[in-house]
Amino acid sequence: MTLPRAYEDGLVERAKEDPAAFGELYDHYFGQIYRFVYSRLRSQEAAEDITAEVFFKALRAIGRYRPSGHPFSAWLYQISVNAIADHYRAKRPESDLDSVIGVASTERSVEEAISERDEAARVWAAIDSLPTHQRTALTLKLGEDLKLAQIGEIMGKSEGAVKLLIHRGMIGVRHRLGVTPQAERV
Repeated sequence: MTLPRAYEDGLVERAKEDPAAFGELYDHYFGQIYRFVYSRLRSQEAAEDITAEVFFKALRAIGRYRPSGHPFSAWLYQISVNAIADHYRAKRPESDLDSVIGVASTERSVEEAISERDEAARVWAAIDSLPTHQRTALTLKLGEDLKLAQIGEIMGKSEGAVKLLIHRGMIGVRHRLGVTPQAERV
């Protein structure tokens, strides 16, 4: 949830000089950014580290921030997308068997849980290989479950443009995964 625009713009301007104002921005947006990062990394420790890095980078760069008509969270999401990409470039994702076993229910086998996790990893890897705008739109839709209008506001695009990015992104993911849409199957 974003803050009222005028209040947020004033808070951002104060944050350039007053750490307490940045603290208010941090308190308001931390959960939202953490959930977004966690949805991409699926690791609490990595998500905590990356989220801390996002806010540290934002604090260091707040003096250069200029309101663009979009919520401050859009800037934080963009820093997050870049930090996640840097994380994946620096370290290949690893599958942690202990975490799979820890969340496995008694109704499904460890093999099923691992298979589901592997499939989710394949899908996210396919999303990660998409062009930046498609990747961001899909991540905000699938990872954050945001509405098209919210994604448009964050990305500075119209709802129609976001819908097209998501559509093209889904085609790209299907292609990368070798999945043929129902209409094309024979």
